[in-house]
Amino acid sequence: MSSVGLQKHPFHLVDQSPWPIFAAFAALTTTSGGVAYMHSYAGGGFMLGTGFALILFSFFVWWRDVIREATFEGHHTVMVQKGMRWGMGLFICSEVMFFFAFFWAFFHSSLAPTMELGSIWPPQGIEYFYAGAIPLLNTVILVLSGATCTWAHHAICAGQKGQAVQSLIVTLILAFAFTGFQGFEYVSSTFRISDSVYGSCFYLATGFHGFHVLIGSTFLAVCLFRVLKDHFTRTRHFGFEAAAWYWHFVDVVWLFLFVMVYVWGGGSYFFPPEAGTEAAAKEVAYIFGLFTL
Repeated sequence: MSSVGLQKHPFHLVDQSPWPIFAAFAALTTTSGGVAYMHSYAGGGFMLGTGFALILFSFFVWWRDVIREATFEGHHTVMVQKGMRWGMGLFICSEVMFFFAFFWAFFHSSLAPTMELGSIWPPQGIEYFYAGAIPLLNTVILVLSGATCTWAHHAICAGQKGQAVQSLIVTLILAFAFTGFQGFEYVSSTFRISDSVYGSCFYLATGFHGFHVLIGSTFLAVCLFRVLKDHFTRTRHFGFEAAAWYWHFVDVVWLFLFVMVYVWGGGSYFFPPEAGTEAAAKEVAYIFGLFTL
């Protein structure tokens, strides 16, 4: 028997694919359309929407090919999975450095406020958010989502598909609730990203975290679909492990944002001082009441 074509190593030599260059073109279209839209050029919004649709399409076809290679063709050997774990770990490290830059900017401006800011932090005229309202609620929601994500991981390792599906659904509900409350917070805000360095740091840090929450939600939604399709086994489920790592990273970043930006750097009061804890409790009760609508 001829040995031509037999693979004698545990690595995966990926076949040629059109999706990397297609995704790069989609990203270029999206960014160019975004710039054109922000500068009110004709067709900017259409270009932005087209680029975003192309990115979603590239997600679908690229992930489809990777799932085929991993689940049905068996290319993701133990050695390949080890390399992917290192790659995911290094990617999360790069994300840590990404957020470190925002925290650096925040502390650089808040620890020694300039005269232009009135030498105080938050700057005069900024109606900051009280940490005991929506930020505290979102903290509880995100911590609970981390717990349900861990529940899903243990369910997959135990071979309990039903519990894995239930826990992932609960995790996604909590993730979308977090995004909804953060959107409500942005809409009700009295300051914008252009309102001094406080607005820039606040919206960049919390906004990019919210963007990461959306990415993580998509990641977990794909894992839910794969669980329903029986793509994961008790010993081979790195796709979900990567999603869980990413989601826990999002949780930890939010805890730092809550403590540093909302509690420490957001003002001297956890609740509105003129209203006291009674009004704050009513506000929190109202927010919880939104779940029953």
